[in-house]
Amino acid sequence: MGSRSALVVHPLTPARWEDFERLFGAKGACNGCWCMWPRLGSAYARTKGSANKNAMRAIVDARKEPGLLGYLDGEPVAWIALGPRSEYPPLVRSRVMKSLDGRDAWVVMCFFIAKEARGKGLTKRLLEAAAKHAKSRGATLLEGFPNDVDPDQPPPFVWQGLASSFEKAGFVEVARRSKRRPYLRRELGDRRGTGAPPSP
Repeated sequence: MGSRSALVVHPLTPARWEDFERLFGAKGACNGCWCMWPRLGSAYARTKGSANKNAMRAIVDARKEPGLLGYLDGEPVAWIALGPRSEYPPLVRSRVMKSLDGRDAWVVMCFFIAKEARGKGLTKRLLEAAAKHAKSRGATLLEGFPNDVDPDQPPPFVWQGLASSFEKAGFVEVARRSKRRPYLRRELGDRRGTGAPPSP
């Protein structure tokens, strides 16, 4: 798997569920989460493991496309979860991530990169693909709440990404409610959903 291989990105659909399973492995990426923490908040711990997996499968089977899978040389190696704010109820209660001004935004909530694919700049490429995907679904604004910490932090501590990766992908800090968690945005066009995308 070469470091310069092109990252190919596809929405998670029922046809790609087995690839998602292979990437997340027996532990569901981290502690049986199966990327349900962003949707359930701390309640995910009560359903960790097969219940969370089944809940995510139901979302995928309903064709809601809860995120994007990234492939290198045909192998699933990366994941980014995103969608409209309305799909993530815990955000309403979050001091750090609640909406800044009530705009109808999409949000990036989680990353998971296979161990052998880390350090290849995939997070930035996933974010660029996420912006393109969100815009194609009618979004005009994409938000993220990454960690502004030492990039050598262990992966479990930076599952929402690093601020530096977001900035390289065209996101701009608009608020900081936590010392280490900036609130970043990338405009995807004007507020009517038309107009040119932001400059790189």
